[in-house]
Amino acid sequence: MTETAGSRPAQVPAPIPGGTPWLSPAATTYTLFCPPLDSSPHIARDFVTSVLRALGLDTLVDAAALCTSELVTNACVHAKGGGSVLWLAVESWRVRVIVYDGDENPPVIRELTPGGWEEGGRGLYLVDALTEGRWGTAAALPDGGGPVHPDGKAVWFDLAAPRVSLAR
Repeated sequence: MTETAGSRPAQVPAPIPGGTPWLSPAATTYTLFCPPLDSSPHIARDFVTSVLRALGLDTLVDAAALCTSELVTNACVHAKGGGSVLWLAVESWRVRVIVYDGDENPPVIRELTPGGWEEGGRGLYLVDALTEGRWGTAAALPDGGGPVHPDGKAVWFDLAAPRVSLAR
């Protein structure tokens, strides 16, 4: 499976080194199905917020909730099919959110007009900034994900996590 890292607008996405797996066997994962409804981004935000707060990762909540909302919104607006699946994985060194949908086309960071910010088109800029460029796409499901969609893509982001005990 090939992962590509997110890029700043002037850069070309770079492959993630082979030693960076989707998830380690020690990751604690949480899953949410997001139907193609206007309410899905809000529900996904609340889901991620609730899990991170329950684990004592309050410092990551704002960035994770906003980035999650952007990825789920993109899946609802641009992807074909029956919705998307969100995985939230917590490891000792990172929190990873993966949104998988049925559209094979990778997301595109659109050029901004000289006049400023339009209503849409800035979500991936926010994801890129809040994750310090630690986001990307892949054409396959993460390990253990099962055949949710026969075609599609995963869009993911990572946030550095403080060391926590997941036994709460």
